[in-house]
Amino acid sequence: MNTQSLSICLVRHGGTAWTATGQHTGRTDLPLTPDGELEARRLPERLKGIPFTQVFTSPLQRAFRTCELAGFAAVANLDNDLVEWNYGAYDGTTTAQIREERPDWDLFRDGCPGGESVVQISARADSVVRRLRQAEGNVLLFSHSHFLRVFTARWLGLEANAGRYFLLDTTAVSIVGYEHDRRDPVIRLWNDCH
Repeated sequence: MNTQSLSICLVRHGGTAWTATGQHTGRTDLPLTPDGELEARRLPERLKGIPFTQVFTSPLQRAFRTCELAGFAAVANLDNDLVEWNYGAYDGTTTAQIREERPDWDLFRDGCPGGESVVQISARADSVVRRLRQAEGNVLLFSHSHFLRVFTARWLGLEANAGRYFLLDTTAVSIVGYEHDRRDPVIRLWNDCH
């Protein structure tokens, strides 16, 4: 198989009320806003022409609904490994609020009290990477910002904390794959919101 043409397409869910306010949204299962639904309805045109052999989605409603509105729910497999970082005590708070109490707090270094550590989310991302390294054909994932950022860092063989450099907007489409063969993982497209 020509791995140069293999692509793993990553889609961040559409906007929610907490996305708009900058609140960390981990396991709190919020719906998409009307604007978030509108963004998701535009995905079929953006993904047109890419044949996917497998589709996976986080079971959280903001990701699943994005998948559904993009037209892939009928063929999607729910994957608990694709849920967002568990923010524990910080779920529903903003970074600014957290830093009022912990001025030096950094998600990608410190994780969250009562939630996931960097080691734990990295292990979850590694599980997804291992499975996708065996994929044949293009794969489509619907997931969440921080999880996809850690996944991408691990896809590239970087430490999970390198995910801090991969900002993702709502309904952003990104593509990872290979340059020459499975030893050469690359980013082909990042944070495309057209």
